[in-house]
Amino acid sequence: MRIAHLTTVDMSLALLLSTELAVDVEQGHEVFGISAPGRYVPAVEALGVTHVPLVALTRAWNPRQDLAAFGQLVRTLRRLDLDVLHTHNPKTGVMGRIAGRLAGIPVVVNTCHGLWAKPEDRLRRRAFVYGAEALAVRFSDYELFQNAADRDTMRRVLKPGRHEVVGNGVDLERFAPDPEARRRVRAELGVADDELLVGSVGRRVREKGLAEYAAVAHRLGDRATFVWVGPDDSTDADASVPHEDSVRFLGERSDMDAVYSALDVFVLASHREGFSRASMEAAACGVPMVLTDIRGCREIGTHEEHLILVPPEGAQALSYAVSRLLDDPPLRARLAGAARVRALEEFDQNEVARRSLRTYEEIRRRSRFTAEGQMG
Repeated sequence: MRIAHLTTVDMSLALLLSTELAVDVEQGHEVFGISAPGRYVPAVEALGVTHVPLVALTRAWNPRQDLAAFGQLVRTLRRLDLDVLHTHNPKTGVMGRIAGRLAGIPVVVNTCHGLWAKPEDRLRRRAFVYGAEALAVRFSDYELFQNAADRDTMRRVLKPGRHEVVGNGVDLERFAPDPEARRRVRAELGVADDELLVGSVGRRVREKGLAEYAAVAHRLGDRATFVWVGPDDSTDADASVPHEDSVRFLGERSDMDAVYSALDVFVLASHREGFSRASMEAAACGVPMVLTDIRGCREIGTHEEHLILVPPEGAQALSYAVSRLLDDPPLRARLAGAARVRALEEFDQNEVARRSLRTYEEIRRRSRFTAEGQMG
């Protein structure tokens, strides 16, 4: 098959979908990655994927530019003559499903990596988000959800028998405890063996819990070193928060498996997640975790069994939970071991990729059966 995966930026193709792209290629399919071009294109092409740039595409919503990007996308899809279009991300998920159907692609599948509205958001935002998703659903053959909460939110507009919760996964061979990497990264950071290292991973934006994490680092900075790993993001104009000087911002790194192994505690104070990849990676590396009690984090594990969950946007509760782990090495060891076991059992990205391929084949079989029935 000629399969294309559509995302807003090339970083999503390289970091979020690399295993899925690699599995598609390994199975003998011709694979395209469509996104705005950027510095991750060589990493995408190293997988054996042909990158197709959409220069008009941006992450931020802009009606005039989005209309130009939509037209460019339709023309691109017609030119590629695809068998399958698999859309990802909120913006390209909506645009891509509609464009894919207009371009006459036989199989259009979307993965919801997390609805871009929360139940507590204002009615106007929720109406726009849910309305756009409801419209786009009409143009797709199948909807894949990373968590059940998003599926349940959209259930009334989904086509019967045309949706499934598939979860999410990571590369379990790469993400595993590594004592040597732990020593190397901690030496690089100047953190001694008997000192504690706390880390968070994600784009440097408020939505990822930047303000809450900085507040905790300010309160507990005399007991541990607090680091944040991830790129800056120009889409968040308010990314500067109080107490940022309590956090060491390491920027983006390519050795994340080593970074997780170096941590004593992983924290994700995010306000919204589809199914937290960073948390799955931390779990696979056997790191004790404190996550916010939201969809996309609850799926990582059970409170007090695999991790600790705290209310979102609450620095006090987050601080208490992190303090518990800093004070209790046996608790850290118990949660780390349980998280690692759960990751091995539930978070295999190869299986998620294979489920996508099975979905494509099932839609193709169903279409052929329908066509043969109409001819008969």
